[in-house]
Amino acid sequence: MKREFLKGRNRFQVFVTLTLCCGAISAALILSACSSIERTATIPVSNDGADFVGNAACVDCHKSVTDVFHGSMHSRVRLADPEIGDTSCETCHGPGSKHVAMGGSQRRAMHITNPGRDSTACFKCHLQQHAEFKLPYRHPVVDGPVSCVTCHDPHAAEIMKPRALAMRQTNGQCADCHEQQTRQFVFEHEALREGCITCHQPHGSIHPDLLKQRDANLCLRCHAQLPGAGGGVLIGKTDHSTFLTRGTCWSSGCHTAVHGSNINPHLRY
Repeated sequence: MKREFLKGRNRFQVFVTLTLCCGAISAALILSACSSIERTATIPVSNDGADFVGNAACVDCHKSVTDVFHGSMHSRVRLADPEIGDTSCETCHGPGSKHVAMGGSQRRAMHITNPGRDSTACFKCHLQQHAEFKLPYRHPVVDGPVSCVTCHDPHAAEIMKPRALAMRQTNGQCADCHEQQTRQFVFEHEALREGCITCHQPHGSIHPDLLKQRDANLCLRCHAQLPGAGGGVLIGKTDHSTFLTRGTCWSSGCHTAVHGSNINPHLRY
């Protein structure tokens, strides 16, 4: 009886081990597929009736871009038609035959799509972001002076554009335009270490200032409220029972210097 029990137990252990191994292998394959699979664009960008010529035609003039482009996630995007060949460049910039035919002429830019001037090419794949740019409060990409490439580098391995200063890399995309909010402070708001997108929706929001939430609940995502004596509400070590009724934390006369302060540790001007 004991021998049969041990035999059954060993079989169960082998079964569990095999199940765990199969699960680990499946997870690894899924992660690998998500990071390396080639994407296809079913609605290509069009350029004045030009034809597709393939990536090889881009190398001679755009070597500084093509040298690093192989590491970009966009390099794996192809047009859905396999007969066209390697077209990751033309997937976003449109067919390049007329652009190539213009040679070194300054007018060649007229025959190619430049997402730096027109983000339409980006929106063909990034549908969610396109929808967010139609929300009441948004960055002026669709109807303004900036484009997707203002914040993103579509050719590099790292899609975001970091700044040279290590302390500001997290907020590098925002710092170029919002320098006052991302500068160094004597008393910093620790949320800036996590990045501006901790509190802000970068593309668009239903709340002013691109906030994720418009009331004190935005702050309570990080600053936990705990029960205090006599039914009070403690945030940090201070009873906030009466403060919470005044409005948002940053507009009720309390923490007005929400990004950081040079004079007050409680983020006040």
